[in-house]
Amino acid sequence: MLIDEIKKSRMEAMKNHDEAAKSILGILLSRYSERQASDRGKEITDADVINMIKKLSKELDEEKTAYIAAGREEQAQEIELQKKVLAPYVPSMMSEEEIRKIIDSLPDKSIKAVMAHFKANYPTSVDMGLVSKVARGV
Repeated sequence: MLIDEIKKSRMEAMKNHDEAAKSILGILLSRYSERQASDRGKEITDADVINMIKKLSKELDEEKTAYIAAGREEQAQEIELQKKVLAPYVPSMMSEEEIRKIIDSLPDKSIKAVMAHFKANYPTSVDMGLVSKVARGV
């Protein structure tokens, strides 16, 4: 499972004294543990972990923007290092062209059907906002 890879990466970061990796992976593992505790009995899938990583990455983007606005470049660079640590765990997102091809191949091209298809078949590799935009022809 993906979470096992993340745990191994954190151990490596600790051995290598990589503070940025150790910090961000620790935060991610903490959130995973919190989720396990709150979802007692329910299995946390790789897709759930990827969604946690995406959310954490968005939070880092916001934090970086705030640091830049405050003129704190060193902290902004640290955030960028942390984002690079998370990047390998997130699958690449589909392009607009790939989304359009899949939509064209669907028998039912209604917004509801398209969104349901992408949510069921590509939950971690597609931006649902982009799917909506392409499906609406915007």
